[in-house]
Amino acid sequence: MDKILVLHGPNLNLLGKRDPEQYGVLSLEEINKRLEAYGEEKGIQVETAQSNLEGELINSLQRAGGDCVGVVFNPGGYTHTSVALRDAVEALGVPVVEVHLSNIHGRENFRRRSLISPVCEGVVAGFGAVSYQLGMAALLHMKMER
Repeated sequence: MDKILVLHGPNLNLLGKRDPEQYGVLSLEEINKRLEAYGEEKGIQVETAQSNLEGELINSLQRAGGDCVGVVFNPGGYTHTSVALRDAVEALGVPVVEVHLSNIHGRENFRRRSLISPVCEGVVAGFGAVSYQLGMAALLHMKMER
C-alpha cells in the first residue's frame, strides 16, 4: 500500500488550545485521526509526524523520500524562515504539498512569503483542518496522473 507523510511543524502540537479563532478547535490528534480515516477510504496509508525542531523535520522529510509517494507539509513558522527545510523539500524526489490552516496571505506581511512554496507542487491555505485533506487529495490526484 502506498504511503503519504503528513508532517506538522512547530507549535502545531498546540492545536485546539492556541488561538482557536485562527487555527480552529481541533487538536492535532483529532486532525491526524481524520486524515488516517481519509487515507483508509482512499486506500493509502497515512503516516503523521510533528516536531518543533527544524532538524527533526528535515530527518522526517529525508526518510519520506525513500518511503512515501508524497508529503503533505505544514512547516508552521519555518515557512517564512527556513532555507534548510526548503532545500530538504527540493531534494526529496517525491511531490510535496504545502498546507496551512490559516490564510497566510491575509495575515501579517511577514507571513505572506513562503520559502517552501517554490519547491512544492502546490499550496493549500486557509481552510482550517480541511487544508490537510485537500493537500492529500491533490497528491492522490497527481499520483493518478503520473
